[in-house]
Amino acid sequence: MDLSDFAIVPEPTEERLAQRQLVDYRSEREDWIEWLLAFGKNPDKAEGYAETTVKARIYRMDHFYRYVWDEEGHYTTSVTHEHADSWMKELAYEDCSDAHRDCCQKAVMMLFKWRAHERGGAEWKPEMRFSSGNQTTAPRDFLTREERKLIREASLEYGSIPSYNNVTPEERKRMKAYLTQRFEKPKKDVSKADWERANGWKIPSLVGTSLDAGLRPIEVGRAVTSWVDLENGLLRIPKEESSKNEGHWHVGLSDRTISMLDRWIDQRETYELYDGRDELWLTREGNTYGSSTLRRLLHDLCDIADIDHADRQMSWYTIRHSTGTYMTREEDLAAAQAQLRHKSPETTMKYDQAPVEDRQDALNRMG
Repeated sequence: MDLSDFAIVPEPTEERLAQRQLVDYRSEREDWIEWLLAFGKNPDKAEGYAETTVKARIYRMDHFYRYVWDEEGHYTTSVTHEHADSWMKELAYEDCSDAHRDCCQKAVMMLFKWRAHERGGAEWKPEMRFSSGNQTTAPRDFLTREERKLIREASLEYGSIPSYNNVTPEERKRMKAYLTQRFEKPKKDVSKADWERANGWKIPSLVGTSLDAGLRPIEVGRAVTSWVDLENGLLRIPKEESSKNEGHWHVGLSDRTISMLDRWIDQRETYELYDGRDELWLTREGNTYGSSTLRRLLHDLCDIADIDHADRQMSWYTIRHSTGTYMTREEDLAAAQAQLRHKSPETTMKYDQAPVEDRQDALNRMG
């Protein structure tokens, strides 16, 4: 099949990949483009999609793959339904048209249809649906004020251990065994410094900054130390790192979060993991944080805080949604738009969702 008229590997991706990755990705793309043209519309009848449809969708499929690489911190073709749902949540709050969101969703559904028929996977059923008729369904779950407080407090408890000087020799022995497993080092090498490391400020600063700034998962992964302006209590996010933004963002932070960041930035300098790197937060394995890692962290924090998350869409966007909701309520849409880095006020309108009880109170006050 002649694919010379198709953008097999778009330029942004070609510039990003190493040679062997490029060969692998090109082969993957050619396989599913050929299948979409021959079988994609109705595999049972060997009926494919029109060339114009495939040409339009493969650009969005490529965008999806680049999103996954940003989230995972490395090249992979092992995309999952979780990746797809995470991208849809990001698109729900992005400053783009409903028609664009709808086309992106259809493109990803086509991709997983190919994987289901050719790789033995399952077709993807999105958690939310978009339409080009301005009927976007955005995630509705967000943390309440009390839950935000509990999550912040849980971050202080997360992974913490008693003070070195406040335990008995027997308790200290047991804690050393725990730290041996946690930091994967011989028991004889566990020191008082490891005790302090276990009570570090990485997670509290990450959680506090996300609660204040409504950080997207991709922004948590991209955050570097130069973003933090401790003196002025700001995150200075350059336009290159903020999706669809034409200028730099100056995002306000609370005094409490600034104090946590101050402690963490001093502390991270003592960790070999961060030598020669400027990422603000890294996992224990030295990777940047992505959607799945952050979701697990949030679930752990909910467990510590005794917040039931079994029947909720509890992802890192739940934090962002709560920031937008309460910033809109405390200030106005303009303040929420600036804090969440939205280019268009229409995007911020998704957060203007006053609970029923608030609206009832307003009606009672109105008489």
